[in-house]
Amino acid sequence: MVLAGGWLFAGAFFGLLWAAGITTTFSLVGTVFFGTVLFDLVLYVISRIVEGARRAKDRLVTSLVSTAFVIALLPLVSLIWTVVLGGMARLDVAFFTQSMRNVVGEGGGALHAIIGTLLITLAAAVISVPIGLLTSIYLVEYGRGPFARAITFLVDVMTGIPSIVAGLFVFALFALIAGPAVRNGFMGAVALSVLMIPVVVRSSEEILRLVPNELREASYALGVPKWLTILKIVLPTSLAGIVTGVMLAIARVIGETAPLLLVTGFTFSMNYNLFDDRMMTLPVFVYTQYTQAAGVSAQASIDRAWTAALTLIVIMLVLNLAGRLIAKIFAPKRGL
Repeated sequence: MVLAGGWLFAGAFFGLLWAAGITTTFSLVGTVFFGTVLFDLVLYVISRIVEGARRAKDRLVTSLVSTAFVIALLPLVSLIWTVVLGGMARLDVAFFTQSMRNVVGEGGGALHAIIGTLLITLAAAVISVPIGLLTSIYLVEYGRGPFARAITFLVDVMTGIPSIVAGLFVFALFALIAGPAVRNGFMGAVALSVLMIPVVVRSSEEILRLVPNELREASYALGVPKWLTILKIVLPTSLAGIVTGVMLAIARVIGETAPLLLVTGFTFSMNYNLFDDRMMTLPVFVYTQYTQAAGVSAQASIDRAWTAALTLIVIMLVLNLAGRLIAKIFAPKRGL
């Protein structure tokens, strides 16, 4: 009740500032932050009066821990709040059913960018997940000695590679094969897979190490070979964590812009073929719309950029929910 009261008081204060024209928008982040700080102070005073100094100090420290948690969430709350407010302007049917082909001013949509994002991300996952998962299985179940340590070191180095470097690598590779003028969605998938693989390897490796050795030893005692033990015991037991790691890897790359600008380019038309011509993605769409925000149709471009950013967040949310559902369905059932 004290926390709710603090938030209501802070919300009323910022609402008055907004109504008076002192601020241009209502500050949700300020409401949550100052309301929580007010909660800490009021709770300490009430507890000191009613329960004494010792109990009041305990409540103060507990409330400060909760406040630290709220402060850690404030950037996320601010981000979502800002994107939702900006993205509502073009949240209509046309945005999800039309492309930007032959659109100069207002109107148009991001269907071509949504399709491109889904296709490129799916292709990157198809490339990265088998490689990353098999590498982590090798490191946990088979890897010993200098070779395994070298793989671990290289994976750690790849984790910190800037995304633009991955794009330059793929551009140079395909320039040697097909020439410097080639741009297509598959190149973007390869660039994203370079960024995804180390994340999949590290997350899957940690999850596989959490599987109790007793399960492996029980399987070996029944005469089950090692490869079948991994397939039937280790992987199903760690499936939920592996899916979570894959979702983290997808979240790592689905918003990348720099490598895709290099290797996939951008287009205003629909393209369903990963291997033919340029392909638009949502991050590049946001970038191009924002940079083109000039002249009479500047606000229309900015509105499309905000709505595309909101769409990208919703896609990531849906993928995470789907991943959790898959992990829950296929995870081993626990007895009572």
